[in-house]
Amino acid sequence: MNKKIVDKLNVHLADWNILYTKLHHYHWYVTGPHFPTLHAKFEELYEFAADALDELAERILAVGGKPISSLKQYLDQTLLTEAGKESTDEEMLEAVIEDFRKVSEGLKKTSEEADEAGDSVTADFLNGHVEKLQKQIWMLTATAKGLPVKA
Repeated sequence: MNKKIVDKLNVHLADWNILYTKLHHYHWYVTGPHFPTLHAKFEELYEFAADALDELAERILAVGGKPISSLKQYLDQTLLTEAGKESTDEEMLEAVIEDFRKVSEGLKKTSEEADEAGDSVTADFLNGHVEKLQKQIWMLTATAKGLPVKA
């Protein structure tokens, strides 16, 4: 077990947990003319986040680490911010795009470090998550083109 890699995986786990909660918040609170589309999309995305966080926790366990599992730990370790400041559908969509970009960049860096540490399986695992995030970023950015969002 490489403690440095496990620590970084736990940061990513915290990010996915924050995203899961944030996407639920957006699903519940989105309003406006794009409600039907974004309400359904945010539900799809919180399910996507739930799958990602479960897979990540299982990867941490598989390499001999211990996944963090409390709300306090998630908040202490995340690189993201909680939801709450966003009040419009455009602000919510913009926040998700930005968060997905941050998470993708972090996963890429950790993948490179895992590869350098000789853990190509973890590197491949993380690259798979980056690929899924890049697809979501593309889809969300395409959605945002019709909205006043900095996509």
